[in-house]
Amino acid sequence: MAVKIVYSDIAKNDLLGIYNFIRRDSLFYAKKEVNDIRTVIKILKANTSRGKVSVDFEGARELLFKHYRIIYDVIPDEEVHIITIHHHSRSISNNPAFTKKL
Repeated sequence: MAVKIVYSDIAKNDLLGIYNFIRRDSLFYAKKEVNDIRTVIKILKANTSRGKVSVDFEGARELLFKHYRIIYDVIPDEEVHIITIHHHSRSISNNPAFTKKL
């Protein structure tokens, strides 16, 4: 069953940050990267268990895509809540989603 995808404010800011960072070099690739991330996230509509169990967020799952960890919660048969989209080169301790959960 397809579910609704909901982005947290942190995840929205993550996407904006990714876009703004890449845009400094290429508007085309900034748009492409954000669209690619969103496309991967849409897969979760039909398969919420595609990602593995997250070791950093109890009860959450994470989907790896390129250099990103897409952390999400699932409300069965209702929605997938995207918590954060974290680039692996950044410190976890600087991610607001991680500091709120710890």
